Amino acid sequence: MKLALPDLPYGYDALEPYISRRTLEFHHGRHHRAYVDKTRDLAKEVHLGGLPLERIIQVASRQAHHRDLLVQASQAWNHAFFWRCLRPGGGGAPEGPLAGMIDAAFGDYAGFLETFTQAAVSLVGSGWVWLVVDDMGVTVTRTPNGETPIAHGMVPLLTVDVWEHAYYLDYQNRRADYVAAVMSHLVNWEFAVQNLKLKRPRPKKAPVARAGRLAAAEA
Repeated sequence: MKLALPDLPYGYDALEPYISRRTLEFHHGRHHRAYVDKTRDLAKEVHLGGLPLERIIQVASRQAHHRDLLVQASQAWNHAFFWRCLRPGGGGAPEGPLAGMIDAAFGDYAGFLETFTQAAVSLVGSGWVWLVVDDMGVTVTRTPNGETPIAHGMVPLLTVDVWEHAYYLDYQNRRADYVAAVMSHLVNWEFAVQNLKLKRPRPKKAPVARAGRLAAAEA
């Protein structure tokens, strides 16, 4: 992924009434832009400015003194991935092989949705909730603050941003309502299926603890 602020794959008002134009203007135009700009500045300082985001994250994750760069680069990557997890007229359950994998891991789509929503709502503070595939199949994980599962060798299929700036203008403190709206009306399962087809798990940087069907990638 190129180190740049990507255009949204839809207009700023395309996700209304579930995510407002005002929220997207702030979230994409200010927050995401700031992560990209800060990553660019920090990467230049350590001569990594010409690398793609994935490579910057990989290098920075191995060096404790690159912690600030890792956080900013991860946030830039997470946001670029998140925009493609949404689409107008989305929502509902997936179909095909991914649906079968979800059924096998969670019992059925309702079981997945319960696990995913609980992971998002119960995360203390800011962060992300993900559907990922790793060496054990599909699972739900969450990352606090600016962490990203690609630093743990997982392959993300789908994410929902649960930082307050993602939903507070529209939902205030009602994070559960925001997650429900995304999953019911906006989630882009076609993008998740593309990720499942095109990517394969990589070796983990370090073991990641599991709790049933919820993998904990919190650092």
